Amino acid sequence: MKKSRTIVALILLITVLIFAIQNTAIVAIQFLFWEFSVPRSLLVMLLLGIGFGIGLLASSIAAMRKKEP
Repeated sequence: MKKSRTIVALILLITVLIFAIQNTAIVAIQFLFWEFSVPRSLLVMLLLGIGFGIGLLASSIAAMRKKEP
């Protein structure tokens, strides 16, 4: 079991590294009064993390409401 987790983690890590290497182009972001530039791979990972966080928060709120009498 532990060996299969290690193999899956290695495959995932290699996939993420390949993605990061292939998406090094700088992207300019403008939001209201701010403007900044970040690598495309970092932007995608950041937005993915924000999406996971919002999904986790929404599911936690739904679970708490379901438990209330």
